[in-house]
Amino acid sequence: MSDPLRLLVVQNDPTGPVALLGEWWAEVGVESTVIRADEGEPVPTEMPDGYDGLVLLGGAMAAWEDDVAPWLPDERELIRGSVGDGVPTMGVCLGGQLITLACGGEVVRAEVAEIGLVELERTAEADDDPLLSTVPSGTPVGQYHIDTMATLPEGAVLLARSADCAHQAYRLGDRAWALQFHPEIDAAIMQDWIDDDRELVHQRGFDCDALVEDFRARESQVTAAWRPFAHAFADVVRAAASH
Repeated sequence: MSDPLRLLVVQNDPTGPVALLGEWWAEVGVESTVIRADEGEPVPTEMPDGYDGLVLLGGAMAAWEDDVAPWLPDERELIRGSVGDGVPTMGVCLGGQLITLACGGEVVRAEVAEIGLVELERTAEADDDPLLSTVPSGTPVGQYHIDTMATLPEGAVLLARSADCAHQAYRLGDRAWALQFHPEIDAAIMQDWIDDDRELVHQRGFDCDALVEDFRARESQVTAAWRPFAHAFADVVRAAASH
């Protein structure tokens, strides 16, 4: 029997675990090894041997706040090498913003924050994308961000947008994806995030309880839509490892 595939996962925040993505990858024989950067575990500046893909998770800090999260320069260096070498790579929210900065794009404070479930609009290019093609346009997904990927890196292929965010997902090359959204979260995680910062969420014009109730009401739809997306990334990892 062949060895299982292994993803190197960088966790940037104690409240931002790999969550459902890790469960869905495990379903198809892909293991996740998590580096707890938020707890002081060192982030390598190049991909260690024995790993088949790289995943960068979310966090409360901005992608440029190296003073808040002093491991971010190493993480961006890791990303540059991974994307440049064609390693299957996925960045989630902060992780996607780190890919953007690492590869020459720009991340700024967003004019409009997105919190709660938001429907994605796919671009025409998503029809042929290995990951986004699995998710119908209009599919809801969890969001929790006050920053935005303002300028995409050279060569980026835009795959999804939303009403308030022009750049929800893009691909670099054949195997790297930057996501502004959170396919890994369920309603319980969203509730925890909102409960941690109810005043800020309220100040940005949201009804905290309504956001959570909406997520709970549509949770089965959300998870049904994003499980195939996770499995599709596993397929990319498997195909790359077999070459």
